Amino acid sequence: MVLDSIDGVAHQPEYTPAGVVVLTHGAGGNRESPLLQRVCDEWSRRGWLAVRYNLPYRRRRPKGSPSGSAASDREGIVEAIELCRGLVSGPVIAGGHSYGGRQTSMVVAAQQAPVAVLTLFSYPVHPPGKPERARTEHLPDITVPTVFTHGTSDPFGTPAELRDAAALIPAPTEIVEITGARHDLSSKTLDVAALAIAAALRLSRTARR
Repeated sequence: MVLDSIDGVAHQPEYTPAGVVVLTHGAGGNRESPLLQRVCDEWSRRGWLAVRYNLPYRRRRPKGSPSGSAASDREGIVEAIELCRGLVSGPVIAGGHSYGGRQTSMVVAAQQAPVAVLTLFSYPVHPPGKPERARTEHLPDITVPTVFTHGTSDPFGTPAELRDAAALIPAPTEIVEITGARHDLSSKTLDVAALAIAAALRLSRTARR
């Protein structure tokens, strides 16, 4: 399934989907990110429809950063979540990697697109080397369960900084630490996708109680 209006690709499960997962990429990346592909493959294996899509800035140009496009990217995230919500009858889980995850968290904080669980990969707590420029001001407005999957060597935030950020959210949170991983979350010893999804499913069950 190709979702042309959001430049998305769907990973379909073998049977009727339990729900839908909507994920997008980081700054400078696109929907073909190896991380997104692995995570979406694992979600579909577990019976969920998983969609990875390009943000509006990436649809406009094949390379480059999202400089100045945050507002339109958030509009694109709302569009993607609402479109995917109509594809299945189950819960919606949304998020993304780095910039894409941050922008999705801002959409959820503003209650522009309700989701059951937020799943954030390598959340950029601050720019590398600039801890004084925290990107956490909207986190207290997030009211849904949230998973952070984060490398312990990520220059965008130490494990301690991430824990402090997660504590700002007045909803259940879970941190999946990937030992030794940097911002791309590559690991030779840990199954990052499986660990992140297990955490999201635990929080999803909490959200439905």
